[in-house]
Amino acid sequence: MTPMCRSATVDNHPAPGVVDAPGGSGTSDHTDVMSISILDAGMADLENLRGVFQRASLSNENDRGPLLEHPESLVLSDNGVMEGRMRVAVGEGDAVVGFATYLISNGVAELKDLFVDPPWMRRGIGRALVMDLSARLSELHFEKLEVTANPHAMAFYEHVGFVEARIVDTKFYPAPRMWRPIS
Repeated sequence: MTPMCRSATVDNHPAPGVVDAPGGSGTSDHTDVMSISILDAGMADLENLRGVFQRASLSNENDRGPLLEHPESLVLSDNGVMEGRMRVAVGEGDAVVGFATYLISNGVAELKDLFVDPPWMRRGIGRALVMDLSARLSELHFEKLEVTANPHAMAFYEHVGFVEARIVDTKFYPAPRMWRPIS
């Protein structure tokens, strides 16, 4: 079976020297575009996925210290790939630029992982991955997608249609539990 592929066009402006971390206030002119494909992740992608996971996780200065104190938290499991629940965004030359994983548990569809390689953040890749998972989950007849959001990413999640439902405890700190309708 051929993995389902969706294509998207996103900003392609590496913006060297512009500091615009998630939650930051930097700006950049995104005038170039790049096509990405979103595919089912395969075991051959795992090394690149783990690199994106670690770089993206450590790019948030508020999480860096706790993550480095708990290096086991920087290990990406292969379960999402092996179970067909991980989607990977690839750009030119099949470079892995981001990924998303979902989990269905007790009738709830949850966004478990959403990571974009730091040089490609703020270019629409995260949004494209959320929309891709939403389309897939809609085909499975789910009406909403839930996420436990990293507090530094609240603005992103609100921008793609998530609303806060409550605060939940996580390993490192309380975090907002959010949901968005799947349309």
